[in-house]
Amino acid sequence: MENYIMPFSAIRLSDIAAVGGKNASLGEMTVTLSGKGIRVPEGFALTTAAFHAFLDFNGLWDCFDQLQGLDRVDFKNLHQLGQDIRERMLTGVLPPAVTGQLLKAYRDLGGNSATAVAVRSSATAEDLPAASFAGQHESFLHISGENALLDAVCRCFASLFTDRAIKYREERGIVHKTVAISVGIQRMVDAGNGCSGVIFTLEPESGNKEIILVSGVWGLGENIVQGTVEPDEFYLFKPALYLNKKAIFQHKTGRKETILRYAPNALPGELERIATPVELQAKPVLDENEIQTLATWSLEIEQHYKCPMDIEWAKDGQSGSLYILQARPETVHTHAVAADEVEYRLTGTGKLLVQGEAIGNRIATGRARLLKSPLEAGSLHPGDIIVTANTTPDWDPLLKKAGGIVTDSGGRTSHAAIVARETGIPAVVGTGNATTLITDGSPITISCSEGKAGRVYAGTLPFETIRRAETLQHSPQHTKVMLILSDPDQAFRLAVRPSDGVGLLRMEFIITHTVKVHPMALVRYDSLTDGNVKAAIAKMTEGYADKTQYFVDRLASGIATVAAAFYPREVIVRMSDFKTNEYAQLLGGQAFEPKEENPMLGFRGASRYYHPLYREGFALECRAVKMVRDEMGLTNVKIMIPFCRTVNEGKKVMDVMRESGLVRAVNGLETYVMAEIPSNVVDAARFAEIFDGFSIGSNDLTQLVLGVDRDSAILSKVYSEDDHACKYMVAEMIRHAHEAGVPVGFCGQAPSDLPDYAAFLVANGITGISFTPDAFYTGRKKVYEAELKLKLPAFAGGPGKAR
Repeated sequence: MENYIMPFSAIRLSDIAAVGGKNASLGEMTVTLSGKGIRVPEGFALTTAAFHAFLDFNGLWDCFDQLQGLDRVDFKNLHQLGQDIRERMLTGVLPPAVTGQLLKAYRDLGGNSATAVAVRSSATAEDLPAASFAGQHESFLHISGENALLDAVCRCFASLFTDRAIKYREERGIVHKTVAISVGIQRMVDAGNGCSGVIFTLEPESGNKEIILVSGVWGLGENIVQGTVEPDEFYLFKPALYLNKKAIFQHKTGRKETILRYAPNALPGELERIATPVELQAKPVLDENEIQTLATWSLEIEQHYKCPMDIEWAKDGQSGSLYILQARPETVHTHAVAADEVEYRLTGTGKLLVQGEAIGNRIATGRARLLKSPLEAGSLHPGDIIVTANTTPDWDPLLKKAGGIVTDSGGRTSHAAIVARETGIPAVVGTGNATTLITDGSPITISCSEGKAGRVYAGTLPFETIRRAETLQHSPQHTKVMLILSDPDQAFRLAVRPSDGVGLLRMEFIITHTVKVHPMALVRYDSLTDGNVKAAIAKMTEGYADKTQYFVDRLASGIATVAAAFYPREVIVRMSDFKTNEYAQLLGGQAFEPKEENPMLGFRGASRYYHPLYREGFALECRAVKMVRDEMGLTNVKIMIPFCRTVNEGKKVMDVMRESGLVRAVNGLETYVMAEIPSNVVDAARFAEIFDGFSIGSNDLTQLVLGVDRDSAILSKVYSEDDHACKYMVAEMIRHAHEAGVPVGFCGQAPSDLPDYAAFLVANGITGISFTPDAFYTGRKKVYEAELKLKLPAFAGGPGKAR
């Protein structure tokens, strides 16, 4: 007699023909990874032989023949044809031999005839490195009882002919009749009373393979796939995991508006969606140890499969145990020809309608098409931008026709996001209210080129594209070409560019947009006298017994995001350089900042770091950098001290840093000083004795050489970095640095704005030049051409290495 059952403990990847891709993967993990502590729910597979026996027993092989009538141009009859075939399939019954073996295995699994199980389709062309088939076939959860199990199996067989599965095979040239369905029967993890989610072992937008993204929701993970809620997201740095260091460098607590769970006293497999209690919405679904555990498991899985993976996990609400439910090869970036092949940039402005999370890096224009379900496909024209509440796999045939996607709900691992990446169209997900604020038929522009925030604008805005292939031939060999960066949300998108790292990471943006609170207001929280300010800080720092730790954690997260995105390339972090009037704008700042007539030349930069008015605030900045470097293992972070007026002042700053655990040369720490004051140039040799290098800040240097307030509109024509005196000072600074044997970079605005400035710097022997993102490619070409003209030799190790 034919054996139709294979337990997971007897299945390996080589059994795909018998049990399909999904079950083969579950068996492979059960056999090879359980010894590493990775838990996979116990179960078994009903083989493809059972599917073939089902077709034989019911005379249903001609269902494949019905597909010959498919309209392969517009697929206008796809829905009706698929529905007809599925209805025929559901009239069939399982052969007695299949039924007998299936029910025996089911009873053996749970010890009785009412064990709750998950019943999952597993096709022979599914979960492969080149074709994931994710979501194309059906799965049924919380199936309890023998009759319900038999029905679910037949529905899995019928799901070979879902509209989306038919279209998926057509698009990939897969002969329908060569695909068979196996069914996995797996002990149900009670995630309905626990939590579940998805793991990517790379950053899903940029494809950065040093990153792991863990996302999760309360209840069943279908809420993530369907995009009906905003999930929690946790980003981890793989090298930190290898070293058993603090790997979580960024986390976002999503709203998690609803919980999908098994409906008590309902029909088998019937689920319900309930509102999430407020206290659970604000609470992360996993603690730090659980996140690290899942990330460690995902590393083991990735290393076993030797490719980036897309993994589903769940936590049982009764036992508290974590489980891996599925693991499939990631298919978008693994087979991408060239990441960020084209850079998109808006060149016009328009009214912002909504914003959410950006998926991809593209810009698209088209007419908004508000759709409530796939049944409204007739109103969608090629290139229209679909605007809807959320999507499911049933939407796939429509999404392939769209120019872009905008959804009310969902996150970076929702179905809409996954399909957008696969098809290469931009998507803005989780807008909250796109379907109410966008008018059907109106022209709109969706932009995913502005960082993690995706924006939808009214009208058709102009934009330009720059092809990376045209710039890669311009590869400087003598001079580092780096980026100036402020917003961590831009980091992963910009990290794919051919840069040598970040020459200037401005800390102020992170403090203003992420921390938002003056550090001294946290240090002196108990003595604050303004009740409104104190209440606002209390709300912002909820959950922190030590208010200063809030500052450290937020700042560290922002810095670590950039450092992880660019790792192992260097990231030079400039410590805070607000002026007193700018510091005062932070929450609680008014009480700690003196009033100055000329803040530009006042209490700023290094002078603050050792002064009693700010010394404890600077210590928090140092703690954040130390956390990033020592606890997270991101030792590519270097420090830069701004506006250091004297050598003695530099020594005082180094003493304060030492008190906070940041010691020059310890754990490879390098500390640079901004060369932006004439005294830095004149006394360069002595500054070089206490700092590891210089970075010329031409903005301040120009105003101090010319005696011009760079914020003065009246004197704007006098202010010029191209002035002979200013360029003389820059050239002298470079010469002095070479004499001292230390690197000297340039992070001012001049090379980005002035046509010949980069050539001037290269001719004088600058170590590296940092450009703003909009000027990066042009600047890189200018540096290359300057080197070519001067016939400069490459320095040892090539770009990105110290000379």
